[in-house]
Amino acid sequence: MIEIDGHHLTISDVVAVARRKEPVSLSTAGKEAILRSRGWLEQILREDKPVYGINTGFGIFAEQRIKPEASDRLSRNLILSHAVATGTPFPDDIVRAAMLIRANTLARGHSGVRVEVVDTLLEMLNRDVVPVVPEQGSLGSSGDLALLSHLALVFTTDPEDRAEDSGWARFKGEILRGKDAMEAAGLKRLVLGAKEGLAINNGATFSAAIAALALYDTQNLLRTAEVALAMSLEAIMGCIEAFDVRIHAVRGHPGQEKVAEHICHLTAGSTLLGRAQRVQDAYSLRCAPQVQGMAWDTFDFVTQIIEREINAATDNPLLFEGGAVLSGGNFHGEPVGMAMDFLGVAMAEVAAISERRIFRLTDGKLNGGLPPMLVDFPDAAGLNSGLMMPQYTAASLVLENQTLAHPDSVHSLPTSGEQEDHNANATTAARHARQIVLNTAHVIAIELYTAARALDLRLRQYPDARLGQGTQEAYSLLRKYVPYQAGDAWWGPEIEKVRLLVEEGIFAQF
Repeated sequence: MIEIDGHHLTISDVVAVARRKEPVSLSTAGKEAILRSRGWLEQILREDKPVYGINTGFGIFAEQRIKPEASDRLSRNLILSHAVATGTPFPDDIVRAAMLIRANTLARGHSGVRVEVVDTLLEMLNRDVVPVVPEQGSLGSSGDLALLSHLALVFTTDPEDRAEDSGWARFKGEILRGKDAMEAAGLKRLVLGAKEGLAINNGATFSAAIAALALYDTQNLLRTAEVALAMSLEAIMGCIEAFDVRIHAVRGHPGQEKVAEHICHLTAGSTLLGRAQRVQDAYSLRCAPQVQGMAWDTFDFVTQIIEREINAATDNPLLFEGGAVLSGGNFHGEPVGMAMDFLGVAMAEVAAISERRIFRLTDGKLNGGLPPMLVDFPDAAGLNSGLMMPQYTAASLVLENQTLAHPDSVHSLPTSGEQEDHNANATTAARHARQIVLNTAHVIAIELYTAARALDLRLRQYPDARLGQGTQEAYSLLRKYVPYQAGDAWWGPEIEKVRLLVEEGIFAQF
């Protein structure tokens, strides 16, 4: 059971709840913080002073006063009018991650919601009621308004309680009206009160959810990319001197040192390394620690940003001790958007250098005497295409990454009558970074698959050769699932098997 309190949620917690459906509850401290902030809100309502989002309109309508008796309708109208996202629905794990992060944000105790709001979100998670939320339509400022409104449609209502206004949700494998899904799960929908609509939909929560899951996957991929690098280095009989720890220590970048050390560990005991007697290798091998190491350093930086964000109070206004109500901009998704741009660039480079190694392994002029395209024997070339096309696929994904890695956070268009005149574009940045991570997983799978075949052919050339301890284990594991095939075959399903192994983290253990 994972407890939330608004302060200690981790990326691992997010993954556990979003993907493994770990049960989650509200801690005593979290409940006390929510009750405290609700008390502040009720005092404000009694004083009847104009406070943004509590008894005023939103955005451009911030100067319009709302009567106290209309506060419930104000919250409901906000959700209904803002649920205008479009596109393919998010995968369930992203929606579940967003639900958890939003609940944790409210548990921080500066939003003024009732405990029932957080409890309902957590019970939806525990009973696996997952709102259907389209991917597109958020600027990441003022938070993910449209996306969170689609989420809120499912568990909120009004006195009319119309099913057609309840959105959609997935429950027990079936997509139902939100009202029907909640009833089937035995959950009560809530009539929102003052400020609660704004507290639910104001914050870059989907951006943070995408980011948290992408970071978890990135950590696995960076480790796996080093296994692929080590296998390629041995297959091409490369120079291990470029990975000497002394080289990397004098530059001092932690990620670079980490990659070089891991490659030395994986290849320890290899008798293939250096056999070609080259003075030095091409950059895709020799400079891999510098490139892939920088991705590690970027990962570490971005992780700090996102772990802060998933424990942040991000709606507006925020309530504080003594009845202070402060309007600010914590909903603005710039920290997440910029961080996701950084991550996208880093992972696009990991995929790019991996593809260059795939190309080198398949080019008969560059691969150190292996058959062109890694056909079984040189005289089979022509009749067989070998691994020509997997390299095409890798190149295509790398080119797509290069477009997706163009930073999104530098783009902005004004909204809400120029009141919101600088927007973060954070959700698009997160979505693009996520796609880059998915593409990179496939490229790394192709490198593993290609390097394994190159090792088969190299060991045929040198039957007395021995692989490094780590590379031997990785090679043997891959061959357990995908045996060597001499002639052309349908490589696609075999590469897909390797990709699934990559995403499961099987190769990251070495």
